[in-house]
Amino acid sequence: MRDLAKSAHLDSPRVLSYGTPPVGGTLKRAFDVVAASLGIVALLPLFLFLVALVKITDPGPAFYGHARIGRGGRSFACLKFRTMMVNGDEVLAAHLRDNPAARDEWLATRKLRNDPRVTRVGHVLRKLSLDELPQLLNILQGDMSIVGPRPVVHAELEHYGPFADCYLKSRPGLTGLWQVSGRSDVSYEARVAFDRQYIENWSLAGDLRIILLTVPAVCLSRGSY
Repeated sequence: MRDLAKSAHLDSPRVLSYGTPPVGGTLKRAFDVVAASLGIVALLPLFLFLVALVKITDPGPAFYGHARIGRGGRSFACLKFRTMMVNGDEVLAAHLRDNPAARDEWLATRKLRNDPRVTRVGHVLRKLSLDELPQLLNILQGDMSIVGPRPVVHAELEHYGPFADCYLKSRPGLTGLWQVSGRSDVSYEARVAFDRQYIENWSLAGDLRIILLTVPAVCLSRGSY
């Protein structure tokens, strides 16, 4: 897994550097390490099953590491179970070229409701958010947190405008306020507002509340695609 993280594309420019601890400090980090460790142990059989399922149903690696922006603008490999075709970039480019409506949707949200790159198994993993379980490893490595703003690519920071600094003060989260408040069903402007609210009002009790709300949000597949 370490080799995968090293080999991911990590050349996004450094945006901002902080000398102060991230939001939540030592308390939040201690909670992250304990929760992620317990999660990996408890979910190990599911991990192994999903690895086999992805590899058997579609040629290619089981994991995918995509360069995302973390705290202070540092780029890291955000790990997921692979849900897309190996030649996904080419498939997406052709789809956006031939479909103006899809291109507008992509430019506005960086997502597609009907993404031609996603495999059949990938659709199920995304619907249930199972594709994001490998990010527990990102949490142990210190790149992510259990709760926080969802990790973005460098281009998405433009959507944050003057509030980009707010995003960069925290480690990105496996779940977050946006994810339990509608996720892809809300505008990007609303997503930025949720992230700003979370950072400015962080508390451990608030993190625990978001974790509890994540369970029904995932089970009902609210805003996932």
